[in-house]
Amino acid sequence: MADLPIETIFEILKRVPAKVVGRSKTVCKEWYALLSTRDFIRVHCCRSLVSSNQRVLLIDDLTCSVHPIIFQSYDYGPRSIVTLPFDHQNNDVSILLHLNGLLCVCLNHTNELLLWNPTSTAFKRLSTPDSLGIYINNLDAVGLYADDTDDYKRNIPFLTREEYLSPNFYWSPGTFCAGTLYFTLCECWVGGTNVVICFDINSEQFKEISFPPVPSTGFVQGVLVNVKNELHMFATTGWFEITIDLWTLKEDYWIKVLSCPPIPPISLSLWGDITHYVTNGDWFVMTKLGKLFTIEMDKKPFEILYPVTWFRGYKGAVFVETVVSPTI
Repeated sequence: MADLPIETIFEILKRVPAKVVGRSKTVCKEWYALLSTRDFIRVHCCRSLVSSNQRVLLIDDLTCSVHPIIFQSYDYGPRSIVTLPFDHQNNDVSILLHLNGLLCVCLNHTNELLLWNPTSTAFKRLSTPDSLGIYINNLDAVGLYADDTDDYKRNIPFLTREEYLSPNFYWSPGTFCAGTLYFTLCECWVGGTNVVICFDINSEQFKEISFPPVPSTGFVQGVLVNVKNELHMFATTGWFEITIDLWTLKEDYWIKVLSCPPIPPISLSLWGDITHYVTNGDWFVMTKLGKLFTIEMDKKPFEILYPVTWFRGYKGAVFVETVVSPTI
């Protein structure tokens, strides 16, 4: 390939897996320069955001592992051990959110934030001498997005109702979708105010929209997910019996996509931070403890919500393998 025009090399390498791109950077200086450009990274990332490139990251006190997803059996494939490249204490880290293959990581012993690409192992510390990049749970909220220059940023200070900035309210990490960061805001898991805060990255303006019309009694939890640039929410409500509904946002209004009958008392693991992946019209849902569920959209809603695999004691995230650099 040494004699091929650089444009042809670009067209070929933008189609190969992220790990192959990483190895290709060692071929020569010209390839390294080409594969490090913003244009190549942007094009390769757009092609990589598909189901087959999704991986499950699981962390416990001793190991950090990455698993491929076997969609035919709704299970995880053999693990690959990953060494965390940053200082930590017994893997005491939290994954707050993800975007384009980057994970926003909090080191729990120092509260420092990092951007980490687990595919390339590159990372960047976000902490500064003036305490930016330090995450205090229940006092701070984090939102990750890319602007027109592909600059990955933390969210700007919130300009919203003063009462929402008190420790009485819990802000979720931001979910980026169609040019807007979305945060769920809950005054209390049992009763109180539940709203969604929207931050338009172009106008840098905030607005507030309502939660889906869910029952106001018992526990209320809303987990936002971006699927093909459409915002969805898993709304979990109830007390002794649990109801899970799936909603999608159309303009500023929620439309119910799926509804389940009340579920008898269940393990509290289902109340964890739900992450997901979707392919061929089916949803696969994983709690932060690693319990995997499937939702087949062509069958009666939630009759087929069932556990497939159980990883006890793990924290986890779903991410896509890309060549995006946290330092850009």
